[in-house]
Amino acid sequence: MNIIKTMLLSAVPLMEQKGAIPLGIYKFGLSPMTAFIVTLIGSFLPVPFVLILFNSIFAFMKKHEVFDPFNRFIERKLEKGSKNMEKYKELGLIIFIGIPLPTTGLWTGSAIASFLRLDFKKSMICAIIGGAISGAIITFISVYFPHMLGY
Repeated sequence: MNIIKTMLLSAVPLMEQKGAIPLGIYKFGLSPMTAFIVTLIGSFLPVPFVLILFNSIFAFMKKHEVFDPFNRFIERKLEKGSKNMEKYKELGLIIFIGIPLPTTGLWTGSAIASFLRLDFKKSMICAIIGGAISGAIITFISVYFPHMLGY
């Protein structure tokens, strides 16, 4: 059950692997390798849906004033993340997803890839590579520098 909890937590925006790996290891008692693998799978689950549906949902939201604050937030994130992404495309997407900082990750990277209309198949591969890099970094920090994460 703890594996499933960890996997599902890693699929949550903003939590993703950054929060799920340390929780999997320190709260749920998973081995670092298990936490890495299940969070990679879990964080990847929403990627195809974000790549396919993001532009349609965002266009719908822009038509309704009630979503204006959220739309502005999304537009700021997209503008910030897409500047270098347009120039470097796949490499930029891998780096953006792979660096485990706040507001980077598979959700935001997939939204940017969709927004820029990058190739679906290439975006999926970049998401897996970037997620693996991010997960490896977070797992390393969780194991060797747990105090940095508050454990």
